[in-house]
Amino acid sequence: FQANIISVSLLSSGARDMFRAYQDMREANYKGADKYFHARGNYDAARRGPGGAWAARVISDARENWQSRVSGRGHEDTRADQEANAWGRSGGDPNRYRPAGLPRKY
Repeated sequence: FQANIISVSLLSSGARDMFRAYQDMREANYKGADKYFHARGNYDAARRGPGGAWAARVISDARENWQSRVSGRGHEDTRADQEANAWGRSGGDPNRYRPAGLPRKY
């Protein structure tokens, strides 16, 4: 029972990490920073363990599936977003996608 509580807690924390990255991306409103925030949200969530990584994957996949159908951004943008998502989830440094000039706050 206690292991389930811990897993739910980590899953919830991972979802919060993803939401925080989304909020920061909206606040920054910085051209070319999208992939950085994708990688950072996934990275932060996955660092919480399997529950966080699972939450990051589910949220990322749902967002990309919705976005590819609704936004009209296209397959290439979705592929690039998913690459950044996977990079962050696998422990890759999100700064790989950080654009020059993005404020240090993020």
